[in-house]
Amino acid sequence: MTHVVVIAVVIPSYRVKAQVLDVIARIGTEVTHIFVVDDACPEGSGTHVREHCFDPRVTVLTHAVNQGVGGAVMTGYRAAIDAGATVVVKVDGDGQMRPELIPKFVAPILAGQADYTKGNRFYDLTHIRRMPVIRLLGNAVLSFMAKLSTGYWNLFDPTNGYTALHTRVACQIDFDKVSPRYFFETDMLFRLNIVRAVVVDIPMDAVYGDERSSLRITRILGEFLGKHARNLGKRLFYDYFLRDMTVASLELVFGALLLLFGLVFGGYQWTHSMAVGKPTSAGTVMLAALPTLAGLQMLLAFVAFDVANQPRRPIHHDLD
Repeated sequence: MTHVVVIAVVIPSYRVKAQVLDVIARIGTEVTHIFVVDDACPEGSGTHVREHCFDPRVTVLTHAVNQGVGGAVMTGYRAAIDAGATVVVKVDGDGQMRPELIPKFVAPILAGQADYTKGNRFYDLTHIRRMPVIRLLGNAVLSFMAKLSTGYWNLFDPTNGYTALHTRVACQIDFDKVSPRYFFETDMLFRLNIVRAVVVDIPMDAVYGDERSSLRITRILGEFLGKHARNLGKRLFYDYFLRDMTVASLELVFGALLLLFGLVFGGYQWTHSMAVGKPTSAGTVMLAALPTLAGLQMLLAFVAFDVANQPRRPIHHDLD
């Protein structure tokens, strides 16, 4: 039996009145539904689309209260699922994401190679040169943090919002628990790892105009660190203790304990030696150094296992 493929696009709309109509006009015929989510936009972008867009595929959804980009996307996801979509693509309304790339984002999912695809602006060095330096540095730091907390060590550019998701997999995620604002994209990756979904990067080039990002690194750094730490703890517990226990679980526990003991004991002995003015004995030094080195080696072995333990088989085939 042949299944009809229905592709839906979600466009969160906040302060994009000047660009959103052009974005809609550039969406190809492969897309069946377009959901524009007006996230309490002060410019009235949703009303603007209703009055000036005559594309029959377009449905405007409106939030009475701003819910953030994640909240807007979740509203669009729910509408796409209700409309019977097979794949739902998220495209920003500010014109930085080329709608012409939608087939490239959808293709790996329809081919059974991925459950979720996301953009990566770091494939082409010529494109990277056009990226603002602050975004370049910020993405490098955030990418490493995301690798730890999400478990997708093969991915980069985690805050990239150009994504496509199979709706069967979307139904496995509790939308009410997804972070609604700037941490949305990374939190989605964490939750996709929990259900063991396969994620693939898609090379893309972003278009940077005169728009100004409302994201301020100094404002969200502490929040991001806390959320990354929380997700890392949850992921390690789910993957290595709740759903399964392997040698890697022992490496994590004993490696952390040995490293902690070595550092605390060694630090105490060093401080004591400095206070009394007497050198620490060779035996005491070894008693601190050996657990530290053994713990570090076990943790490195755990990381190597974690890198190899990424989801490999798409799960949407097995979901009804």
